[in-house]
Parts: sequence; C-alpha cells; structure tokens
Amino acid sequence: MNPPPADPEPAVTPAHRDHLMQVVQHLRANAWTQAHDLVQREASPMANWLHGIVHIQEGDLEDAQYWYEQAGKHFRSRGTLAEELVRFEQALLHQA
Repeated sequence: MNPPPADPEPAVTPAHRDHLMQVVQHLRANAWTQAHDLVQREASPMANWLHGIVHIQEGDLEDAQYWYEQAGKHFRSRGTLAEELVRFEQALLHQA
C-alpha cells in the first residue's frame, strides 16, 4: 500500500507574501544581512527556501544546504542565485 500523498503547502497569506518579497528585494539589492534579519523571523517551507537562498548569497553553502533541506528542496540541483530568486518568486506568486 502506498502512503497517502503529502498535503500541498498551504496558500501564502498576502502579509506573508509581502514579507517574503521584502526579503527578495533586499537580496536583489545585495543586502543579505537585512534579508537574513527578516527571513529568520519566518517559519514556513517557503521562508526556509528563501533562507537558504540568503545563505547562498552570503556564500555560506553549508547553512544554505540545511535550509534547503528544511524546505524540502534539493540543494544540489539548484540553479544560480539569480535563477533561484526567479524560481522562488514564481512559486510564491503561484501560492498566493
């Protein structure tokens, strides 16, 4: 017997989406410290993924891999920082 399918991630609230987009804006401005300060206040799979992206920008790939795992994402198959930001934004908009 196969296990039941995993529940899809719940839709992101507008406030949560706006908060995560603030993190993305800081990343796009190369302000990873401010991005990190904001993202570490969140506890969701999307926030965990973005937390991993913050650590990629920082250059801390060990922590980035940890946060990708927390988000259920495959760290080794990630794209470049720019590609990951685009993927993240697309995923965030699809959950809204």
